[in-house]
Amino acid sequence: MSESVSAGKLVVLSGPSGVGKNTICDKLVEHDRIEHSVSATTRSPRSGEVEGEAYFFLTREQFERDVTAGRFLEHAAVLGHRYGTPREAVERSIAARRLCLLNIDVAGAMQIKDSGMAATFIFLMPPDLAELERRITGRASETPEQVQQRLALARREIEQRQEYDHMVVNDEVERAVKEILQILGVT
Repeated sequence: MSESVSAGKLVVLSGPSGVGKNTICDKLVEHDRIEHSVSATTRSPRSGEVEGEAYFFLTREQFERDVTAGRFLEHAAVLGHRYGTPREAVERSIAARRLCLLNIDVAGAMQIKDSGMAATFIFLMPPDLAELERRITGRASETPEQVQQRLALARREIEQRQEYDHMVVNDEVERAVKEILQILGVT
């Protein structure tokens, strides 16, 4: 067993909206050593999202109270909504010697990196911007203006990919998952 699997560790997965982070995370947590950390957000649930599974859906007031109390490992504002990673669940997962997987945006990842917390940082890339636009539009959960905002943000996030330890292109889900498992030393 590799050292990365024998001890608990934080794994940060970032990439632009629509790149397939949720799909990749769903596949990764099928491995018994990997646990997904559920983030909190102030945005409304999308169709099919379940409280406590997709996100913890909080009011702005609840979110701000948790920020003030230091309950988030990282937090950020993205396109008018707040997102954050509950600190306690991450610490519990790492203490249980699991790989704690965070699906967070670039701003949140940089907060964790800047804190000096030990983590493996992986940036998930789309095959190209046209495919990313097709994926975002295909969700049918945003207005055309919101799609354009997400694409503009995606371009800015992609420029920061060099800040990560690893970059994986999500051109095919199973291949990308296999590459990430290899990076983590999980077989």
